[in-house]
Amino acid sequence: MQHPEQDIRNRLLIARLPAMPQILIKLIELLQADDAGMPELAALIAKDAGMASKILAVANSSAYQRHQRTVGLEQALVALGTDTIKTLVISESVFQTFSSFPHSGSTDLRAFWKGSLSTAVIARDIARALAYPHVEEAYLAGLLHNVGRLALLATAPKEYAYNFSARDDEELCAVELRTLEITHAEAGAWLIERWNLDSFLADSVLYHHEPLPRLEAAHPLIRIVRLAHQLCYHADAPQAAAAAAALCGVEEDKLDAFVKSAARQVARAAEALGIDLAGAGELPAPPAAPPAPVDPVQARLSEEVRNMVLVQEMGQCFARQQGEAGMLDAMTRSARMLFDLGTTVILLESPTGHALQGAGSGEAQQRLAEFTVPLNKPGLLADAANQRQPAFAARAGAGLGIAEEQLLRIVGSEALVCLPLVAGQRCLGMIVGGVPAWQLPLLQKKQRFLQAYGSQAANALETALSERGHARRQLAHVAEEYREASRRVVHEVNNPLSIIKNYLSVLDAKLARREPVVSEMSILNEEIDRVGHLINGLADLQPSDGACLANVARVVEDVLRLFRATDFLPASVQVITRMQDGPQEIDGDADLLKQILVNLVKNAIEAQPDGGRIEIANRGLVNRERRLYVELAVGDAGPGLSQEVLANLFTAVQSSKQGKHHGLGLSIVHSLVKKMNGMISCRSGANGTSFELLLPARGSTSQLAPVQARGAVDSV
Repeated sequence: MQHPEQDIRNRLLIARLPAMPQILIKLIELLQADDAGMPELAALIAKDAGMASKILAVANSSAYQRHQRTVGLEQALVALGTDTIKTLVISESVFQTFSSFPHSGSTDLRAFWKGSLSTAVIARDIARALAYPHVEEAYLAGLLHNVGRLALLATAPKEYAYNFSARDDEELCAVELRTLEITHAEAGAWLIERWNLDSFLADSVLYHHEPLPRLEAAHPLIRIVRLAHQLCYHADAPQAAAAAAALCGVEEDKLDAFVKSAARQVARAAEALGIDLAGAGELPAPPAAPPAPVDPVQARLSEEVRNMVLVQEMGQCFARQQGEAGMLDAMTRSARMLFDLGTTVILLESPTGHALQGAGSGEAQQRLAEFTVPLNKPGLLADAANQRQPAFAARAGAGLGIAEEQLLRIVGSEALVCLPLVAGQRCLGMIVGGVPAWQLPLLQKKQRFLQAYGSQAANALETALSERGHARRQLAHVAEEYREASRRVVHEVNNPLSIIKNYLSVLDAKLARREPVVSEMSILNEEIDRVGHLINGLADLQPSDGACLANVARVVEDVLRLFRATDFLPASVQVITRMQDGPQEIDGDADLLKQILVNLVKNAIEAQPDGGRIEIANRGLVNRERRLYVELAVGDAGPGLSQEVLANLFTAVQSSKQGKHHGLGLSIVHSLVKKMNGMISCRSGANGTSFELLLPARGSTSQLAPVQARGAVDSV
């Protein structure tokens, strides 16, 4: 059974596909009546400014102008003639409608429109030869017979991009059925059925690839479109064309005339419609093929990196909002875009902190303003807020409370996604979005992405809520602090993202050579997790864990492994490590130490653009104020720092390096060292620069015993 994520029918249900324009509906009614006069056509066309201007432009072109310039619309219609008018109006209306299809602007549609126009003209000529009463309906059916290919391109661009330009035959239908579980003929018929026409138009689209024996008793429009498609797309199969002609009762010797006449008419129609078909016949039409299998590891890495970038962008978007109302609107809007949610509402923590209350907005403003969820009683929403974990619920699921059923009615959906907004250990509120039930498994797979987004939204919301009742100066101060925190996040996230980018290149090369990639995958996973920690940790979204232990030598080795396996460490820079056999463990978070060392090593490399030496040394234990520290030094052989730079070293300053976030690195290092209860100093001269870190030795948070103190003094 196919996963709902890959069900194209479900995507078609929610795709923004165009509806039939009203002018085309009215035109079909007039054309089917076959007694429409010029005044009726003129009145109809005058309702569409674009259509009217097109008619006037063609009527006054050199091909139709006779003695004087045509100025009125009805005069233009008389000059063109009924057949040309019908062709122009139907074609222009269809092109206007489907030019707004997603991905139509990034795809070469010339071959598609040439095939559609040719099939339409041939279908109309066949209809005339058969005395079919609705000739223009046959033209429209031919024009739309392959519109399902546009629909599939719009709803499944990744899966269908290659096959959109593939040869239009039974093999294409087989590949579509195998990979998407729907053919373009079925998708086109589904789209046209939405227009509720009293016609066999949808059937003619649905059966245009059907085996000929099955169509012997079919409606004439179905057989006409089948023959027109055969003549347009399969001119190299005369026997099949003859069989399709026999099905329609058309003499075989007339087929060549249909094709040649269509070529002339299509050229004229394309010129009148302003469609450039030059070179359309030269575009390759390869055999249909299923999309290449996607490497799940590569796909997961790409999705993780994409999600991190999106969350980072959302954080910056939230930082730009003014006021609580603007913040809430930005949160609902971005949640709908990122997670394909329907109606989305926000519940905020009550002043007492004992309940969630609706933030009234939109059509359900009054109901939301009075909606309350107690947090001291069991229920899906209360449990999600108390446990600070996303929750998912379907209308058909068991155990839904009154509050959940009310929200399902408010958002008008069959399922709910409930995302707590957690800042630190406090749940500030919840985003609740409505989705179709088939989307729930997909969103459950994105739980980490949801939580990262929720953390950014909560941090932004906390800032907005804290601004209530403060003076203008205090508000400006808080906003500046948040912007500075965002700059720091962007600065620090750049390091692991750059490492991830370089490792993806290494991974790609190794996969091409079929070499093992276990170690690279391990590093990529570590760096992806580190970005998550950076986004939450630097913005103070999570309290630091004082019980962490880190091994200095192991962290140094991990950092150097990152630099050596990518292009970050030039061959001209030599790295020397001096790790003692003595104490290596410190009280502190290994990820924070890794972040500190990445910044220091990166700065040391940049200080020696022509090559040099970097030394990382564990100098053993140091006693400061009756506490033991491990001294870790990172030095380079660069030109040293100026007195002015050295004096302002650990403050955020304007750097001479390129980029808006440079100049933050050492101020971030200083804050991270302080967060680890450590100390940092710098020595710099003509022979280079050295940073000395004093990091709390393992167990040093308690007062030193006399024996420990003597050992520390001896070591110094």
